[in-house]
Amino acid sequence: MAVTLSEAAARHVTRYLSRRGKGVGVRLGVKTTGCSGLAYKLEYADEIAPEDVVFEDHGVKVLIDPKSLPYLDGTELDFVREGLNEGFKFHNPREKDRCGCGESFRV
Repeated sequence: MAVTLSEAAARHVTRYLSRRGKGVGVRLGVKTTGCSGLAYKLEYADEIAPEDVVFEDHGVKVLIDPKSLPYLDGTELDFVREGLNEGFKFHNPREKDRCGCGESFRV
């Protein structure tokens, strides 16, 4: 099992944590919501919880709760700029379908 970061995502997280002045990495997860059933969660983490599964890529720690890991296994987190918009994008090989608005997905 593995979750990875692109170089662009790792640079963005590292810069943000540096400006913020604290944090150990980024926490990824899924929640039940939307028309397709699941949505991604992403937040900066200040500490590692005992139950967290920890991956490290490009020097950045990625923390995942054990319940979310089966849905995220194999996912790459990327940071992209498209026109005037920028943000994180999940490349998840387990994703079978995505709702029309792009907010939720199904595995």
